[in-house]
Formats: sequence, structure tokens, C-alpha cells
Amino acid sequence: MRNPFRTLLSATRAANRSAARSASLIRKLTKAPRPARAKKTAKMAKRSITAKAVPPIRPASGTFISDRFRGSGGALSYRLYTPIGSPRRRLPLLVMLHGCTQSASDFASGTGMNEVADELGFLVLYPEQSASANMARCWNWHRPANQRRGSGEPATIAALTRHVLRFCKGNPARVYIAGISAGGAAAAIIAAAYPELYVAVGVHSGLSGGTISSLTEARLAMRRGPGPNPAGALGKFAQPLPTIVFHGDRDSTVHPSNANGFVDRLRQSNRGALAVQTFIGRSPRGRDFTRTTYRQRAGNVLLETWVVHGSGHAWAGGKAFGSYTDATGPDASREMARFFLARKRTI
Repeated sequence: MRNPFRTLLSATRAANRSAARSASLIRKLTKAPRPARAKKTAKMAKRSITAKAVPPIRPASGTFISDRFRGSGGALSYRLYTPIGSPRRRLPLLVMLHGCTQSASDFASGTGMNEVADELGFLVLYPEQSASANMARCWNWHRPANQRRGSGEPATIAALTRHVLRFCKGNPARVYIAGISAGGAAAAIIAAAYPELYVAVGVHSGLSGGTISSLTEARLAMRRGPGPNPAGALGKFAQPLPTIVFHGDRDSTVHPSNANGFVDRLRQSNRGALAVQTFIGRSPRGRDFTRTTYRQRAGNVLLETWVVHGSGHAWAGGKAFGSYTDATGPDASREMARFFLARKRTI
């Protein structure tokens, strides 16, 4: 016969073990999440929301938007044209700097560059000078602060260029800059200051810069032509970026001899002889021109100049409804686009 006390003791122990297991199970089922775990869950949720945030996208094809850029160097209004075509392509970018008294819209209308962009496929950015920076809306290229890297208008326009490249997912190996008159002089300076950003430059009815450091010197150069050392602060032996130049030989605002400043600067930067070729032609609307190319022996064209005979201070081949245009001249917009798109930086 079993000992009743021993049987009772065994039963009591079994009951205690069962109760302990039940209590442990209840604790597990009702236990609240630890604070650290809750914090980690919230952080993961925040990361998920951040990852799903939609970045800015390129404006729709065929749109011509207006916006304002605010960078460390200041604010600048601009217009941006996105050509008709596939939004997936990493498009080249052309920066266009207007002349005095012009606006971004006027310059776009007069040059017809947006229509060329539709045909050839590239973005067009038109920075716009403010009346508060210059009463005539000229780019202040003659001021020393605007003639070097990391300062003034060159720094702001370079920052805007990079902003648009990111915003539109542009092609960083195909970035170009061009302008007319004061905008042409500014384009030459900015291209020289940021050669890692821009691949080539176009100057229409403008100046090469040189040793100009004041408004008085700028006016003298506009009336008489470049000074004795057109390389100036841009570097005596620094080779310029590939450049295309247009100038009317009847220009009474910027003396036509300023086009020679680009040739002199190129010669100073090259120790060897340059191969020069000259072509004489006539535009479909009857305007005669002389086109000259300069290249290193068996190399690519470094400089291309167009002298438009009988034309004044006006964009050759431009639209009649824009300011400072000569509709009878050769098509400067198309020729500049052709010159630019043939050049690509190896990254």
C-alpha cells in the first residue's frame, strides 16, 4: 500500500509545477512590448516613409517653366525649357545668357533655341538678370568679383546649372553655355572659371574678357576692340574651352574686332602652330558670312568664328519678334547646337 503522505506530496509538487507553467504562459501572452523595441519599430516606420518620398522629377516634355533659384551666392530667376521627347533620356543642357535690356523669355523667343532643342534633344536654361543687380539687366561681367571662380555671378550661375542638372537628371558630360553681348562676355568668363562643368562655350556679339576690370575699360573695349593682352585674368597659358563665336561686321555696339580677341587668346595658349581653314558662304536669306576654324594639327576644332557681313548687334538667324535679331543671317542657334553636341566630356 502506498504511503498517503508521499502520494499527497507528489501530487502537490505536480500541481505546483503545472501552476508555474500556466503562470509563465500567461505572462508571455500578456507581456507588453519593451520600450526599446517600440522605439526601434517607430524608427523603422520613419525610414520606410522616408524611402518612399518621391524626389523632384524633370518638368514635362515641351514645357517652358519659370522658377527662382536660391543658392549660397544669392537668388536668380530663370526659365527652363524641356524638349519634346522621352523623359527617360539623360539630356544635354545648354545655358543661355541674355543681353542688356533683354529678359529670359525675350531671348528664348528671339533665338528660337527651344525649337532647335525639340529637334536635337537638349534642355535649355535661361538665367535672368534682375534690375536690382543692373538697371539695364546687363550681366556685370566687367567687375573683378564676377570674373573668377567661386564669386559673384559666375558662382551663382554655376550653382544654378548644377541644380538643374540634378533636378532634370541631365547629362553632366554634355553641359554648354552661350550668350549675346554682355551675356556672351559672361559666358566666356564662366566657362573659363568652371571648365569641369562646361564642355564648350558660344559667344555672339560679345567680348573675350581680357584685362577689363571696370565699366570704363569695358566701354573702351566695346568701342575699340580688345586690349593688348586678351588672356588677362583668365590665365595666359590656359587653353580655352572649345568656342564658337558669331559677330556682325557692322556692329556699332560691340566693335567687331572683339572677335579677334578669342583668336589671340587661343594662340597664346598653344605653343604649336594652328591649322586654319576659311569658308565663305551665304545664308538662305542672302546674308554673306565668313566662317573660320582653328585646330591643332590633326586635332579637333578648338575655335570656330563666324563674321556675318552687313549685320549689326543682333543674333544671326534669329526670329523677327525678338529683340536684337537678324532674321536674314546664318542660323547661329542651329550652328551653336551643332558645335556643342559634337563635344562630350569623358567622365
